[in-house]
Amino acid sequence: MKLEPIVLSLLDTDLYKFNMDQVIFHKHTDLNGEYHFKCRNEEVRFTREMLEEINDQIDFLCKLRFTKEELDYLRSIRFIKNDYVEFLRLWHPIREYVTTDLSEDGKLSVVVRGPLFSAMQFEIYLLEIINEVYFRMSFDYEVLRASAGERLNQKLEAFKNGTYTFRFAEFGCRRRLSREWEDVVVRRLVTETDNCVGTSNVYLAKKYNIMPIGTYAHEFVQMYQGIDSIPLAYTNHYAMSDWYDEYRGDNGTALTDTITTDLFLLDFNHSMVNNYSGVRHDSGDPYVWGEKILHHYEKYGIDTRTKQLLFSDSLDFDRSQKLYEYFRDRAKVSFGIGTFCSNDTCQPALNIVIKLQYVNGRPVAKLSDTPEKAMCDDDDYLAYLKGSVEFRLNRERNRENENR
Repeated sequence: MKLEPIVLSLLDTDLYKFNMDQVIFHKHTDLNGEYHFKCRNEEVRFTREMLEEINDQIDFLCKLRFTKEELDYLRSIRFIKNDYVEFLRLWHPIREYVTTDLSEDGKLSVVVRGPLFSAMQFEIYLLEIINEVYFRMSFDYEVLRASAGERLNQKLEAFKNGTYTFRFAEFGCRRRLSREWEDVVVRRLVTETDNCVGTSNVYLAKKYNIMPIGTYAHEFVQMYQGIDSIPLAYTNHYAMSDWYDEYRGDNGTALTDTITTDLFLLDFNHSMVNNYSGVRHDSGDPYVWGEKILHHYEKYGIDTRTKQLLFSDSLDFDRSQKLYEYFRDRAKVSFGIGTFCSNDTCQPALNIVIKLQYVNGRPVAKLSDTPEKAMCDDDDYLAYLKGSVEFRLNRERNRENENR
């Protein structure tokens, strides 16, 4: 079973890939990265036919180039700079950076190695390819498509009758059922409701003249773990400083949980609180997280109603509505909804990721506020990172106790 090309445009990716890449292009071109694929669904098996199709799709991806129209669109985004767009005029995905394999028991391996500014761009494209290949070759696509349509109709009706009142962005690239279906979802969400404020998918934002939305991901903070001169427990500080230096308060939503939110808040000081318009939740109890963030703002005398709480952790529409009702009078509340927009069908969605594992040959890791989400190839390094984080947290707690 041969499929049509899945990725047809290099804009068919999340905005934050360009945001992060621009900072790397301006400040850290000396970094090399290594990314690994993981499917968290233990029962899922890939086949040799799927692997062959995935490789063919990667071959096609690596023949793509940005068109003049696409580059002009990127240039129109207020915080994307002209020199970076000119770099993208020359850039393209390089096939030799990606290797794939399949174990005898059907476990898919995908590894990306190369200069970080280039290797990092593969993530979303590869996840789009892997997800669509799996669902088209494992199930009757038309049955999946019909069930997805029924569920989308129910969501749209819930917005129309007032069951759902929150505003959100579509974050569905990485685990979408298909390119075709994500297009339908975004079109219908933005034309049939007033609640979808944009999408992370740059291609669809351009196509439907809506807001492309995104700031940075865990990999951006992780990459600083690979820089010799930066202490591990201070990577949030350096990441936020570089981000602010690049964007000067524009594009200013900070991700809190790369090496735990508690550690993040030590570096989210009075200056940073004012430099960033809000923060994003991606692990741990969202209510506990929200209260912690609001208390942190209040400590600095900030009117929390001027700051954004962006929730994006495995959200469905019912959970989003409950969070909105809980926090809406205390902050600007928004949501990024992914799988439950782009791959809500009669079959369980894949929980697949491609995560940064090494920078300049050194292991890096994400701790998050949900321990099960930690992903690191090197157990010794993961333990060392946890120890570094805990050491700094304990030292700061002791200082606070001494000053009381």
